[in-house]
Amino acid sequence: MTTADVHWRADLDEVDAALVDGYQSGFPVERRPFRAVGETLGIGEEEALERISRLYRRGVFRRFGAVLNPPVIGSSTLAAVRAPEERFEEIADVVNGYRQVNHNYRRDHEWNMWFVVTAGSREVRDRILEEIEERTGCQVLVLPMLTDFYINLEFPVVNGDRFARESASEPGLADGGGAEPAGTDAVSATRISEEATGDLSALDAAVLLEIQDGLPLSATPYADVAATLDVGADDVVGAIERLLADGCIKRVGCVVNHVVTGFDANCMVVWNVPDDELDERGRETGALPYVTLCYHRPRRPGLGWSYNLFTMIHSRDPGALDEKIDELAAEHLPYEHERLYSTGTLKQTGARYGELLSE
Repeated sequence: MTTADVHWRADLDEVDAALVDGYQSGFPVERRPFRAVGETLGIGEEEALERISRLYRRGVFRRFGAVLNPPVIGSSTLAAVRAPEERFEEIADVVNGYRQVNHNYRRDHEWNMWFVVTAGSREVRDRILEEIEERTGCQVLVLPMLTDFYINLEFPVVNGDRFARESASEPGLADGGGAEPAGTDAVSATRISEEATGDLSALDAAVLLEIQDGLPLSATPYADVAATLDVGADDVVGAIERLLADGCIKRVGCVVNHVVTGFDANCMVVWNVPDDELDERGRETGALPYVTLCYHRPRRPGLGWSYNLFTMIHSRDPGALDEKIDELAAEHLPYEHERLYSTGTLKQTGARYGELLSE
């Protein structure tokens, strides 16, 4: 365990651990949510609120509230360019200048700049990609998500695990905690449409925009949102329940800072899986306790891109990542693959949903 691990865990007790690992999702959507949390943990409403506020102030939680789902609200794609080294910063400035680009990373690969474009429609998304090509002179590798096998950065952190999700299925992980233990989501093959347009009612859109950066840390967060929007608290609760059911909100809870809690090493691995084995291999791989993301994107043979399955592995031990990828290749995915390590963060923001819903 590193000094950083000791620091963030120094004075956490069992109740804190239950909050961190048990309430990354499944946070009550009701008028007095902290009262319900407190009753489950055997503490008072005020103490439950204070403990979560303290964990937020310490940086263990990045925020409290809803995790939104861009591919359902709008049209999203991963993209990459081969930026010449002497023009890398210039090209990054062009890409990052689009408000619809919410993530951009440098990776150690021929395709060395990887970014995400999320727009209100496929038409707008594709126009932005065309403009990037025209302005940079770089061909864009466009890789929209086609199937979601497992995508969830919710996993237990109050442990000694080297890899995310290792202890997620252990019994008793969230005893006395929230809903299911973090990282125990079911794995499936969920098809993703590129034609999503954020077709929400006026109320649901207003609520989504108000909560996109988090919920208020107060005893009555939903009522606080309602007061801002001049609607009833039950209207806000109902809207959030609908947005959860429709998949626009992935989860409501305390969003953990994985860097602070030690999971600061990761690698994107791309695989060339036979098409007739893709769903089976994707579901199998997504269920592995050290894989945090697993999804299908298209091949682009015309650009020399033969890979169709993407995985991400998060670890507290950078030196062990290749060892784990070797294991994955030997035991589960015996196919051609490449390892794309991130070597720099060029842009990292949330998608701006006001722009998505107005485009």
